[in-house]
Amino acid sequence: MSESTETTLVGTGALIEQLLRGEFICRVTNEDGWRALKNNSTRDRVETYLNQINRTIASAGEGEVFFCGYLQLGEVERKVISSQFKDICSGLIPLVEWLVLVQEASGQDAPLSEGAPIRLTDLQARIEDTPAFREQLTKLSHYRLFGSSSTNVDGQIKLVFKRLVELGYLTKPNSEKQIYIATGKLDYLYEVIRFIDETEGLSLEAQAETATQRDLI
Repeated sequence: MSESTETTLVGTGALIEQLLRGEFICRVTNEDGWRALKNNSTRDRVETYLNQINRTIASAGEGEVFFCGYLQLGEVERKVISSQFKDICSGLIPLVEWLVLVQEASGQDAPLSEGAPIRLTDLQARIEDTPAFREQLTKLSHYRLFGSSSTNVDGQIKLVFKRLVELGYLTKPNSEKQIYIATGKLDYLYEVIRFIDETEGLSLEAQAETATQRDLI
């Protein structure tokens, strides 16, 4: 192992491990790691190391979210990417419906974005007070992605949020408080949705929003 490679491993080993595990690095999930990758010198060192194992630093959200991609695509790499893409696609509809529900129930004009806080108790209260929101939550919580069997709002919403933390779309900084923060992985999700919309004409965002608006009528 060369001296430069050893230096890279010592200085950024944990960050490289995160990337190789498939984690998304943003200001919310790992501010120190995010700052390191925003630094050209550090990013170049990490990139040099990753290139040796056919990996590269990829980004989403206009360069504000970092994750690990393949440098060159062979048959094995294509199979891995295809599998990952199918996993994401299988969860798109419930994720989009959840995003629309949060936006509508919170009275926000824009979709949820990185760094946005969600106060679970406030959101739950609004959902409980609105029959259409309750129906929407019940529907999306029963998707395979979430797999809830609960019949009440409290059980459904807590399982959904627990699962979203596990998937990396939310983080819960304080275990004592019911406050969740949206991560940069949402920006990656939005890019996947736009890609599918543009290439396959599925209009997932429009479909989900139309469905929600129809429920509210």
